[in-house]
Amino acid sequence: MPRHVVAVPVGPEAVRLAREAVAGRFGEVGVAPRSSFADAVLLVVSELVVNVLRHAPRSPVADVGMTVGAGHLVVGVADAEPSLPDLEPGAMGAGLHLVAELAGEYDGDVSVEPAIDHGGKVVLVRFRMPSQAR
Repeated sequence: MPRHVVAVPVGPEAVRLAREAVAGRFGEVGVAPRSSFADAVLLVVSELVVNVLRHAPRSPVADVGMTVGAGHLVVGVADAEPSLPDLEPGAMGAGLHLVAELAGEYDGDVSVEPAIDHGGKVVLVRFRMPSQAR
């Protein structure tokens, strides 16, 4: 199961660096570059990194990960802020709402959990790979 993680410094270049890191791995994980699925994944990465910039300003880095297995692609973004966002539909901000909608378009979902290796959290977005879509 291929897993790729890149630590992106939190700052003005964070979104661009995260998108470039993820896009650079698309070939290895079976995502067609410039496809609508690739665009959805990159938009999710952008929104999650923007949320780190907005809500976890003390995080020195955002760990952006991508894992593929069992017909799914999972994108995770970890930060050093321990408080977990509310994922109830009425409580999510616009960015997370968009992320949930994009995941849903690919039979996926959004979850959040405490990080296992530090005091922060990781937001996980699961997509069914398009070749596996119903």
